[in-house]
Amino acid sequence: MLRFDQVVGIDYSGAGLPVDGLPGLQVFATAPGATPRAVAPPAGARRWSRCALGHWLRGRIDAGAVLLVGIDHGFSFPDSYLSRYGLEVWPDFLEDFCRHWPTLEDDCPVEAVRSGEIWQRRPDPGTRREGDSGEFRLCERWTSSAKSVFQFDMQGSVAKSTHAGIPWVHWLRTHCQPAPWCWPFDGWQPQAGRTVLAEVYPSLFRNRYPREGRSVDAQDAYATARWLSDVVARGLLDRYLEPPLTQAERELAAREGWILGVG
Repeated sequence: MLRFDQVVGIDYSGAGLPVDGLPGLQVFATAPGATPRAVAPPAGARRWSRCALGHWLRGRIDAGAVLLVGIDHGFSFPDSYLSRYGLEVWPDFLEDFCRHWPTLEDDCPVEAVRSGEIWQRRPDPGTRREGDSGEFRLCERWTSSAKSVFQFDMQGSVAKSTHAGIPWVHWLRTHCQPAPWCWPFDGWQPQAGRTVLAEVYPSLFRNRYPREGRSVDAQDAYATARWLSDVVARGLLDRYLEPPLTQAERELAAREGWILGVG
């Protein structure tokens, strides 16, 4: 059975710049089997930024902590997008995406890429990488309400968080020692002793736990950490790491990603 020092639930936000403190970015953590608590942002900051969160996760991993981290944004795109741009394996997708959506950079909000304004300030890659809101991953089609990673500008959308968050997943893979295990891209069964990053969909379990005065975003982060804590403590994680997919579906999901808990 996989063992973790801590489970972490993150309600992500793609608003603003990577260095901006964001009310929608919430982090809760706990030891498996215990009640999650809000993690305070770094000293001197009132709110978490994507940059501060990336560096906090790196610091924990580099210090030897083994974490199970649930993040509510996509780590990859539908197979139709990958095929359109000739991206056969996930690491190639990450490299390609970060060239065309440099949203990890301090001066690059998602909207600057969408409008093309960012290419007035830096070399233009020459081609655009775009998707359609009617394109879905298999894991999204397996739920009743998950949105396309390309569906911007609507309530409950994860498109902006996904386009802001993917470069930070790449950054963590590049900078952490050891690199986190990104499920399921690195394999459906993580290696023991490795931090695991997984996509989650808080709508699956947010109503299982009393809100107790938390904001919507805080409740999503709390519920994610609480569900992960319960699953690990009860020895049920393997059940969710191996969703009931055919071999062809597993191969597809290894490129598109999967939502932990769907299946």
